[in-house]
Amino acid sequence: MTKAELISKVAKEAKITKAAAAKAVNAITETITKDLKKGGRISLPGFGTFSVTNRKARTGRNPQTGQEIQIPASKTPKFTVGKTLKEAVR
Repeated sequence: MTKAELISKVAKEAKITKAAAAKAVNAITETITKDLKKGGRISLPGFGTFSVTNRKARTGRNPQTGQEIQIPASKTPKFTVGKTLKEAVR
C-alpha cells in the first residue's frame, strides 16, 4: 500500500476529506520521526512500539573488492509488533 492509498482509506474509514486525512497521516509520521530523533519511544498498545536502537561499530567487507572496511556505530529506528496485530495477521 502506498501513502496515497493509505490516505484514501483513512479518509473513507474516518468519513473525512482526503486533505484532512493527508494532514493527519503527515502529522503522525512527523511526530513519530521527531520523537525518535530525540531518542524517544512511541508505544501504541496492541499495534506496536517504535524505538531507536544503537548499532555498534563493526568490520564489513566490500563485496566488489573483498577489502575490509570499518562500518561506524549508528542509531537506527526499530518497530516491534504488538500482540494484537501479530495475532490479526496470522
